[in-house]
Amino acid sequence: MKRSDPRATGATSQTKSRLDQTAQPEGEERSLYVKLTVLTQLFPTAALAVFVLRRDWENVFLTVVVIALTLLPAFVGRRYRIVFPPEFQFIAALFVVLTLFLGSAADFYYRFWWWDMVLHTGSGFLLGIIGFLAVFLLNHTDRIPKGITPFFLCFFAVTFAVSLGVVWEIFEYAVDCLSPATNMQSRETGVVDTMQDLIVDTLGAIVVAVLGWLHVRTGRYSIIAGGLARFIRFNPRLFQQKPR
Repeated sequence: MKRSDPRATGATSQTKSRLDQTAQPEGEERSLYVKLTVLTQLFPTAALAVFVLRRDWENVFLTVVVIALTLLPAFVGRRYRIVFPPEFQFIAALFVVLTLFLGSAADFYYRFWWWDMVLHTGSGFLLGIIGFLAVFLLNHTDRIPKGITPFFLCFFAVTFAVSLGVVWEIFEYAVDCLSPATNMQSRETGVVDTMQDLIVDTLGAIVVAVLGWLHVRTGRYSIIAGGLARFIRFNPRLFQQKPR
């Protein structure tokens, strides 16, 4: 049987202590996020009825996809017995509505030139958070070796976000090749559009990396630590150490 390293144990205890201190009381805050999530999900549902009455079948299909994606966290949580903090569910639902519903169905991408850049920055931010949390949470289990440095956590967050950003740009290019009328990459400025998207994806991920590094090093300056603490507390079975 291996003996646990006292320094690693102390570091883990210190990190958990910081997370507990960051977690906010549930009550009103949780209720607020739940209400905001429900309102966000009702918005495309109401619009769906309008699109059906107009027989706008393209937007009907797109809106149904949006509604399904906003409900995905609840489905995954029930299927795999994972409890997501309410702020995570709200952010996921809001981002889907802003991108697919307002961006595509309501043509905000064409009405406002800055809409695409803002959402790509947000996607880099969100994907950076996902990448950071994935390794940070795994580090609290025995699924990966201990001793991951803050630099690696932040480096992985940036590379994870940028890699998925590249995959999305490839998807846009493939769609435009198969259906030129879609024009997802704005053929008139295709290269510029792609490079701007990747640059703002990277900037959003770098912001997360800096915030994550500050949190790991100091236990402060983190906007995700509260949700992270709740996720660990809601799902203790995911972080149980296996007997050796």
